[in-house]
Amino acid sequence: MSIETKLRVTEIQRFCMHDGPGIRTTVFLKGCPLNCQWCHNPEGRKSSPELLFYESKCIYCGGCADVCKNGVHIIKNGHTLSRNMCTSCTDCVEICPTCALEICGKEMTVDEILEIVEKDRPFYGDNGGITLSGGEPFFQKETISLLKASKERNLTTVVETCGYADMDILRSAAPYVDLFLWDLKDTDEKRHMEYIGVSDKPILSALDEVNKMNGRIRLRCILVNGVNTIEAHYKNIAEIASKINRLDGVELLPYHAYGGSKMVSLGYEDNGKKDWVPSTDTIAYAKSVLKENGVSVI
Repeated sequence: MSIETKLRVTEIQRFCMHDGPGIRTTVFLKGCPLNCQWCHNPEGRKSSPELLFYESKCIYCGGCADVCKNGVHIIKNGHTLSRNMCTSCTDCVEICPTCALEICGKEMTVDEILEIVEKDRPFYGDNGGITLSGGEPFFQKETISLLKASKERNLTTVVETCGYADMDILRSAAPYVDLFLWDLKDTDEKRHMEYIGVSDKPILSALDEVNKMNGRIRLRCILVNGVNTIEAHYKNIAEIASKINRLDGVELLPYHAYGGSKMVSLGYEDNGKKDWVPSTDTIAYAKSVLKENGVSVI
């Protein structure tokens, strides 16, 4: 393995408590094959670097327009951006006095990533370590090298995946993954096509393949009110869970609208929908159906 293997990273968060067992350092990788309507990490969709603009922080000083060589920034009756002209040079980011601009996505070597991860080794204990999230970690084949290097350094590894990935990459990576956090977004193919943009069949096939490889799997299931908050979906989750040999439980993730502001900063419409947020009664009912069907809900 070459130490010069590079991955596209959006962010590295330290001291994470909800991305697997123990205290973890979560590496968010860039690029995702899905198009979830409720995406809460839209900055992880595209593989290439992207310019984020936080309009509430802008004081319209014009510094960004002065240094930009490509005419991305136009300060006239506000601040508009020609994002297709951006080359991600970071000149505007560096000169902005209020941090209203950010370039999301940079290439990092395996060693550069692990140097940050290992800063928190004293806090990991027996079960903490590195978690890969995204985007979709398996969207980049270099993820294999990062996982292998992590195990060589005796780090426990967790990967949050949507399961829609190249099977060769998934098979090669699986031996270096201690726990898969498998995002099961819906169990109805028609809804999956409508709200996720792809069929769920490749995802279920990949899940079956990892299960055959004896992978340890935790199902993470988003609850979107009015979309998949129905008994049939909960029973489908239970059926899928019953077939997993090393099931680490089922985790329910209620939809939240926090990703909407990120969409706006990327130049898209706010995708946050308050009516998609499930009530406490809806969440409780989902848990009760799963438990009645023999599922351990985390």
